Amino acid sequence: MPGMTTTPDRSRVQLPGISSRAYEHPADRSALVALRKLSGFDTVLKQMSGLVSERRLRLMYLASAVRVSETQFRSLYDMGRDAAYTLDLHRIPEIYVQQDPQVQAKAIGFDDPFIVVTTGLLNLMNEEEQRFVIGHETSHILSGHAVYRTMLDILTRLATRVAWIPLGYIGLRAIVAGLEEWYRKSELSSDRGGLLVGQDPEAAKRALMKLAGGDYTHEMNIEAFLEQYQEYDTAGDLRDGFLKVLNLLGTTHPFAVVRVAELDKWQRSGEYDRIIGGDYPRREDDANARVTEEIKAAAESYRASWQQSQDPFIGVLRDVAEGAVNAGERIFNRFSRRDGGQG
Repeated sequence: MPGMTTTPDRSRVQLPGISSRAYEHPADRSALVALRKLSGFDTVLKQMSGLVSERRLRLMYLASAVRVSETQFRSLYDMGRDAAYTLDLHRIPEIYVQQDPQVQAKAIGFDDPFIVVTTGLLNLMNEEEQRFVIGHETSHILSGHAVYRTMLDILTRLATRVAWIPLGYIGLRAIVAGLEEWYRKSELSSDRGGLLVGQDPEAAKRALMKLAGGDYTHEMNIEAFLEQYQEYDTAGDLRDGFLKVLNLLGTTHPFAVVRVAELDKWQRSGEYDRIIGGDYPRREDDANARVTEEIKAAAESYRASWQQSQDPFIGVLRDVAEGAVNAGERIFNRFSRRDGGQG
């Protein structure tokens, strides 16, 4: 309908003033809260990445892709409008459709972010699954993930340039590996955000499952796919666990079976229903979020996932990590008592 603003095409629960903290994975949220406390940090990254680069990309897509509007890819236009309405964004991000058989979607930009989806993705997913994807990318925008992603891109390029310096490369690779782990958690965050936008749990899981099995949902079953995750989590011995860790090196997205399982777990935990019911943190309170509390929540999240995992290699890592923490606490307590005695 011409002139329509931000009214959704069907009844969905709007989430007025919702903070991205509502759906962010604890490991993602702790990093973002810390980042928001660093005044001017995003400005530095913008200068490092170059605002010209962002403008260049927008011009490139404007020239080589199709910009979604009321007269082009109308259904995607409505999805973008609905996503902005649901997450209470003041601006509807532009969406571009790019001719590419690969199944991809991405959110680009700092100041004026926009979304790009490929024809491969549109061909693979039905309308409700596409809505989940648009919600996923809109959640990236609300969280401001582009800042860290730019940092990862800069450091990855720098690591390749100093690869001939062993110690420098090793140090940078360690930082890059940490950022890749954050990146994977940010994808889990935006999967949750995509579910909040589409408000169709089955469609969200189907969309993620299609990343593994393609457009054969009539041949796939979500419950069986979740059982497949259980086998992946528990399969093998220490050697297999180590190989699973190696498989993650260089990756920025969790494997499809993990994403479906994590989203299903989050939904079943009651968090999804609680947020839809109106119980969630507001953007107006973001400045009051405490970094120390978020870091503790992230540590607890990792501890809980380690305890739930039946992977024997994860068990070894857990024991080593907990042993190091206990040793650190003993040393800290010893020095604390010594300092107290001198006082």
